[in-house]
Order: sequence, then C-alpha cells, then structure tokens
Amino acid sequence: MKKIVVFGASGDTGQYFIRYFLDNYTGNEYQIVATGTRKTNCFEHLGVSYYRVDITNKDDFSKLPNDVYAVVDLAGAMPARMKGYNPYKYIDVNIIGNLNILEYCRANHVDRILFAQSFGDIKDYGEENPLLTVDLPRKFSFTSDHSIYVMSKNFAVDMIENYHQMYGLKRFIFRLPTIYLYSPIDTFYVDGVQRKIGYRLLIDKARAGEPIEVWGDSSRVKDMVYVKDFCQMLYKAIFVDRSCGYYNVGTGIGTSLLDQIKGMVEVFGEDGRKSEIIMRPDKPNAPQYIMDISPAVKELGYEPKYNYLEMLRDFKKEMLLSELNKH
Repeated sequence: MKKIVVFGASGDTGQYFIRYFLDNYTGNEYQIVATGTRKTNCFEHLGVSYYRVDITNKDDFSKLPNDVYAVVDLAGAMPARMKGYNPYKYIDVNIIGNLNILEYCRANHVDRILFAQSFGDIKDYGEENPLLTVDLPRKFSFTSDHSIYVMSKNFAVDMIENYHQMYGLKRFIFRLPTIYLYSPIDTFYVDGVQRKIGYRLLIDKARAGEPIEVWGDSSRVKDMVYVKDFCQMLYKAIFVDRSCGYYNVGTGIGTSLLDQIKGMVEVFGEDGRKSEIIMRPDKPNAPQYIMDISPAVKELGYEPKYNYLEMLRDFKKEMLLSELNKH
C-alpha cells in the first residue's frame, strides 16, 4: 500500500486531518502515516503508525517509509508557538526542515506535496479591500517579529516551486488565515509572551455569562474557517488529477465582529444568563479579511460545510467530548 506521510501530525491541525482522512477514505490503495516531534500515543487507537521525526535532522528521515505517494507538510515553526523570539528557529525548521522534506520527496519519487503556507504574505491588503485573492503580489511588513517567519514560509514555497519545475513534484499550496479548532491547549504566544487565545477567552466569558466587549468597528468582517473545512480541501488535493494548485483556505464569507460575538453568546451561553454585549468603538480594530476560495471550488470541488454558527456548534461538541474524556 502506498503511503501518505503527514509531517506535523502531532499538532492540532495534523491530528484533525488524520481523523478526517480515516473517516472519509474507504479504499485500500493508500495508508496514512503520521510524523511529528511530540511524544504522543494519540495515533495508537486509530491504528496509524507514528514516527518521531525532527525535520531539521536529515538522518531522522531514514526511519520513514519509502513507498510514498503524497506528503502533507503541516510542520513548521510559527510565532503563535514561540516563547520569546528566536529567528534561527524559523530558518532551521521552515527552510532547512522543508528542504529535507523536499529531498525526501525527490529521493522516494513522491507524486505530490501539499504545503501549509501562512496568509502573512498578503493579509495587509485586507485593510484596503477585505477580499484576498490567490494571485495578490506579496506584501508584508519588514518591521515586525513576524517578518522572518513570513519570509521563511515564502522561501519554502519558492523551494517547492523549484522542485516542482525541476523534478516534476506536483505541488499544492494552501494559504492559511486563522484556522479555528478545539484544542485542550487554549494559550498561544503574542510577541513571545504566553496568553490565552482571544476567541477561547470570549467563549469562556460566554459560558460563564460574563459581559463581553466588542472592540473597534464592529462591522469589520473576518472569514471564520473551521479546521474540518481545511481538512476537506487537503483531502481533495491528495486525489485531484492536476499537477499543481495554489489555494486560499476559507469559506469565502465574512462574518462581522458583532455577529461573531453574538454567535458565541448564542451557542455557548446558558439560557437565563446570556452575556451582555458592550460596544467599545474607542478600542483598536480587529484585522479584516475574506479569503477568495474560487480556485479551490473550481479545481478541487471544494465545498465549505461549516458556516459560522455550525462551526461553533461542532467546536462545542468537540470541547464537551474532550472535557468528558478528561473526567
């Protein structure tokens, strides 16, 4: 059986994708294999082989199978998971690590690679026009602690293009905004300092019936993308009969900040003690963007399944299930 190797499988998105694949794939031609850096037994009960691999160490790749059809590359160093600021980590993991993955693909005659790119290279356009198309030229700040991260991801995309053109490796790039998902870990790093993820804080407030403030212009919209829709896009790209593709991950629909908050109160609030919503137009604005998904719809047959409220309901289901299992 030919293998589909998922790098970064021990991360939250990777775990969701492995489960999505197992739930949807009924054939016997391909077998999914997980690799990651964390020590975990979360794949055992799924019957999926897990290899601990440090992608920056070329020798680690000898542990991996050779009969590989596709590589799904979700591995990478990112600001949200970095304590302090260490630009070397971005170079080591996102450039050297991805070069090692590409060499693994070349050596094993892998048919295709699917790569998770950040939308950091184009998100600044959202201020002028929220709709972000796939073909926008790169435009990002050179004065932020995200700059070298964005550059490292851009360079990885360019290396993939090199292997596509030189060695015929089929390539599918997915540009990711914030991907919403339930995880037992509800913190991340902002400017190297750990804090609670914004939307998890709001969900906690909605569950407790505490007042919630809406900051800045409440009509600004955001494409609220659920991890399971991203998984659908990846899944379809594994089997599509094409040599390449570049896709924005999203729903193509903007949800205003006010509707985001109202949705959280509706889904997570308890009857009789719903949170009061307090408008704070004096506070800073949230980012705004809508991802243009038309290439993915046309080329992959992608159909987003979760609107904003459906995403919140499924998130709640995953959350309650996890809390139940903990006890």
